[in-house]
Amino acid sequence: MDVSQSIFSIIFMVEFIVGNIGNGFIALVNCVDWIKRRNISALSQILIALAISRIGFLWLVLLNWWASVFYSDLLTTGNIIRMIYITWTVISHFSNWLATCLSIFYFLKIANFTNSFFLYLKWRVREMVLVTLLSSLILLFLNIIIINTHIDIWIDGTKRNTSDIKFSKFLLFPNLMFNFIPFTVTLAVFLLLIFSLWKHLKNMWHNAHRSGHVNTTAHIKALQTVVAFLLLYTIYLLSILTQVWKFEFLDEDLIIFFGQSVVLAFPSGHSCILILVESKLQQTFLSVMWWLRCYSPQMWIPYIHKTFGGLFCVF
Repeated sequence: MDVSQSIFSIIFMVEFIVGNIGNGFIALVNCVDWIKRRNISALSQILIALAISRIGFLWLVLLNWWASVFYSDLLTTGNIIRMIYITWTVISHFSNWLATCLSIFYFLKIANFTNSFFLYLKWRVREMVLVTLLSSLILLFLNIIIINTHIDIWIDGTKRNTSDIKFSKFLLFPNLMFNFIPFTVTLAVFLLLIFSLWKHLKNMWHNAHRSGHVNTTAHIKALQTVVAFLLLYTIYLLSILTQVWKFEFLDEDLIIFFGQSVVLAFPSGHSCILILVESKLQQTFLSVMWWLRCYSPQMWIPYIHKTFGGLFCVF
């Protein structure tokens, strides 16, 4: 393993650890809140499901990285490739569409439109999110069918010594197209949120005596979350493109390390953004950081000296 691969491996492991801690924190906070309240909101349901799917995604990427480094021969076996790609497709599908559902949830809860259809959806946020997620299963089913078909074609091609470039185009381009759909939906939500914020600020300007600071803050926080998702999702889609380019540029090992490092930036980075933007997660995170600061080893040692005196020494 050369220097560049070692650097990408370090970045990969840092992203893996941060992603697991961040998504685990999101799931834990919402589960504890669920147990305390004995009731769970639609937002908490989305966040828990999103965190769990992304933890699974992180471990799948780690497994794929580990196999590509130490057992690269396994990745040339038809059944192994089928299992990896189908599992990857399922977990990636739920991770992306749950994040899209989160954007839709923010939009329906925060945006202000007088359209009757929008008001109908606004009062049925939970049902709208559920319908979106269930409808996406049709795309997942089609994607799996395409993957199975093209893996069979690739297996037949390898028997005839067909180039791997066809394999990349068969699997990665359809995968890119299916991943582009939730990106488009989120982009539409982003534009509608901007339009809603513009209308809200316009109303505030014409009605200066009315305070709309709370609604403005809610719009800005929602936009921050959606923008972060779009930026990280764009990076994720570009990483898929690099997986196509690796076959044509022939520098496969370096592109694999780079692509997998970039892929992990999506679930890891987005979880950190959610913790910083979502009020409940932010407050809990700050409480945990305060607790760690107050009860750090640097503060334990003077306390132990003061409490126990000469009973024992702290080395």
